[in-house]
Amino acid sequence: MTAPDVATDIATLLEGRVSANLFDPAARLAAAEVEELVHLATRAPSAYNLQNWRFVAVTSPEAKARLREAAYGQAKVSEAAVTFIVVGSHPEAATLGARLRPSVEAGFMPADMVGGWVDAVAAAYGADPVAARDEAVRSATLAASFMMVAAAARGLASGPMVGFDPAKVAAEFDLTEGEVPVMLLAVGRAAPGNWPQKPRRPLREVLSHA
Repeated sequence: MTAPDVATDIATLLEGRVSANLFDPAARLAAAEVEELVHLATRAPSAYNLQNWRFVAVTSPEAKARLREAAYGQAKVSEAAVTFIVVGSHPEAATLGARLRPSVEAGFMPADMVGGWVDAVAAAYGADPVAARDEAVRSATLAASFMMVAAAARGLASGPMVGFDPAKVAAEFDLTEGEVPVMLLAVGRAAPGNWPQKPRRPLREVLSHA
């Protein structure tokens, strides 16, 4: 496939993607399909290649019931084939060296650059919890966006949710200190009745040139 064809295909996916509220509760995804969605989500960029994200794939009826209660009873939590808890983690300088090692071993990142990146992460986030949380949210949001596009490319519907009790989600699903439940993302087969993509603001309102 040529580059223009790829761009056209991605544009079609983005123009047609909707935030689904209605899912076929009888539809299931195989474990391999769930893993592939997460694999593609992790292709997203992150600052310093921190990869400071985690995904809890909620598929069992019992876990869906607990998550639905924490999400104020939203039906799509339990009707979608899987609802992901998209988790962002506060950056940790101590973990960065290991995450950069494959880049060094592949030969495109100089080994003596790693220490500088580790020091930069420690300086940027180590004593600033607001910056650390912001970075956790940024990384997880980018990963969730990649997952939504990956789902659409496979004919699956997705519905991102911010309507949930973060403290309850963290407690019910054993999130650790420094982990932020950034959003829930329901993924599955769409049921009839979802709205089409809602009209967007015109470019003249959102684009400026400097």
